Amino acid sequence: MTDAPAPGSTAPHPDDLRRALAQVRVEVGKAVVGQDAAVTGLVIALLAKGHALLEGVPGVAKTLLVRSLSHALSLDTKRVQFTPDLMPGDVTGSLVYDAKTGEFEFREGPVFTNILLADEINRTPPKTQSALLEAMEERQVSVDGRSLPLPDPFIVAATQNPIEYEGTYTLPEAQLDRFLLKLVLDVPERDVEVEVLRRHSAGFSPRDLTAAGVRPVMGAADLRAAQLEVGRVGASADVLAYIVDLARATRRSPSVRLGVSPRGTTALLASAKAWAWLSGYQSITPDHVQTMVLPVWRHRMQLRPEAELEGVSVDAILRSIMQQVQVPI
Repeated sequence: MTDAPAPGSTAPHPDDLRRALAQVRVEVGKAVVGQDAAVTGLVIALLAKGHALLEGVPGVAKTLLVRSLSHALSLDTKRVQFTPDLMPGDVTGSLVYDAKTGEFEFREGPVFTNILLADEINRTPPKTQSALLEAMEERQVSVDGRSLPLPDPFIVAATQNPIEYEGTYTLPEAQLDRFLLKLVLDVPERDVEVEVLRRHSAGFSPRDLTAAGVRPVMGAADLRAAQLEVGRVGASADVLAYIVDLARATRRSPSVRLGVSPRGTTALLASAKAWAWLSGYQSITPDHVQTMVLPVWRHRMQLRPEAELEGVSVDAILRSIMQQVQVPI
């Protein structure tokens, strides 16, 4: 599909857009093996105009996954390695003095892109994270009293290591809440890891996606058309009430110190709409809601210290809540 429709042409048919997105996942699979759930999660984040937090130990293809997805969607992507000495201007851009004109001009930072890969986001101090927060929430950067819009589409795909905490900064709750999804990338199963080695033995290079056969099959205009279709997906009053009941149950759980906020319920609705549309539905069902509960809510809840000491996980609590809350028929 092309990036922009020809003059006088009609918008792409929803079925064509769904087929193209299915092909996007096939293209990403040429470079990334065994992370189908994470690929689908990133597609949902793009459709719902939300950001994604990718958590996994080093070497599970988090960076390669984002690069492959950007390539298949013909989207611009930039990577920032977050470090303790990274300054806000290194991300958003800064004013630079031009000796020829005698004036200051703004030089755009890497945030001016379609997909910003924020590598090891928890390694940079809160001052830099707060600069990124405006870009995530407002889709703009404020410089010298002016607001500069970011490209459309724009999402942040941030990675973090769940086991290494030395030299890291805990992401503030306000910033975690701005991530639509938290996707966990596990170490692959044995047969998948064998396939990874087979591909490398055959000459695969993660630095050359074109040689790996990854082809661009969509463009920004197609993605925006798909986002409009997702916005048309309906939700019955019973399903909306079900989402609220699930959120209220997280706030009442004896193991939870901080439950899901109203922003969390709207995020679950948006994600469920994207998943329903991808699955060919015109309105969301409780099944779509339940599928998205874990990735949308697992990073929005805080456990009580005694629950953490007992080894209770947020995912286990959410699964228990879904079993307890009555499902609308």
